[in-house]
Amino acid sequence: MSTRPTKDQLAAAQDTTIPDVIAPGLDVLFCGINPGLYSGVLKQHFARPGNRFWPALHAGGFTPRLYKPSEQEQLLGLRLGITNVVARTTARADELTNDELREGGQLLAAKVLKYRPEWLAVVGITAYRTAFGFPKARVGPQEHRIGDTHVWVLPNPSGLNAHWTPAGLGEEFGRLRTASRDRRNR
Repeated sequence: MSTRPTKDQLAAAQDTTIPDVIAPGLDVLFCGINPGLYSGVLKQHFARPGNRFWPALHAGGFTPRLYKPSEQEQLLGLRLGITNVVARTTARADELTNDELREGGQLLAAKVLKYRPEWLAVVGITAYRTAFGFPKARVGPQEHRIGDTHVWVLPNPSGLNAHWTPAGLGEEFGRLRTASRDRRNR
């Protein structure tokens, strides 16, 4: 689809799901809060124009160039993947209940144990705090592990998150990239 989704397409995408971009043994599995309606229509993660995930991924050194959401499957060749805490699409993440986030955290933990990425990178501190029960967690590496998988919390790259500039997002993604590279070289 090369044009913007219509109002009817967006409405029809409510409560749908999109496939994970995942494989065993990734270096980093990025985890969004949940897909938005725009992503639901296109079946692509972080697809809404203005979402800063793809630019932050590139600025942080994970990709050799700025990828488009339509190129998400190419991440697997870079040993990267994408999933979500909650699978269902909504217009806004604040439509999710705390129970959904906690249940999503349990499902995510099971997925991480199955696929065993080196790092799980949750993009959204509030969702991480609720999903995993760490109300004082901060952006950055966590002491919490899921099996052998290390956990890092990144800022939410949504354009609605004005607390983080594009440069700041790139720096934080870069910190994770350095840590993941350091672990792989051990």
